Amino acid sequence: MKTVLMDRERAIETISNKYFPLTKECKIEMSKKSKILKLEKNAILVKEGQYSDKMFFILQGCARAYYLKEGKDISDWFAFDHDFISSINSFFLHIPSPHFIELLEDSILLEISRENVEKLSDNYRDFERLSKIIAINTMLKQQERISSMLFHSAEQKYENILANIPNINQRVPLMHIASYIGITLETLSRIRNRKSRI
Repeated sequence: MKTVLMDRERAIETISNKYFPLTKECKIEMSKKSKILKLEKNAILVKEGQYSDKMFFILQGCARAYYLKEGKDISDWFAFDHDFISSINSFFLHIPSPHFIELLEDSILLEISRENVEKLSDNYRDFERLSKIIAINTMLKQQERISSMLFHSAEQKYENILANIPNINQRVPLMHIASYIGITLETLSRIRNRKSRI
């Protein structure tokens, strides 16, 4: 129980330091309205078609969101240590999730419900500001990915993801990286082979 409390406090302090400074009162209330999950690799946080009202902060670990389309597994979003992840459509629009979210590593997560996000936003201005910053960061990352998909070559897309997440090859299977940047695994392997020879 003590370890769980320490993890929760560490997660909230990390959020406050990385995203937006929270008051002591807000941190205390946020601690009461959230919980720590310790889950193993391959655990599913959200299933396609499920209504999801949870947001997750990854204290330690790695997750991905993906679609299943005509039997194909298409990665749409990666989140690592100190990132947030949720089924955005389901969380904000109260609709079934269009994708799955799974863990790629054993992970420690801070979970908070939409109801508690709304309560904290109503009661604490700093938390409201935090929520806006998280939403803006998520939109900017997705916009950056869309621009890369539309305008960059396969090699540029791979270089972009390495620039943003240098250790991604050690944490995410290559087939998921390939589907995320919209190329085949064979193309990604050729790009990696060329780079290794340089």
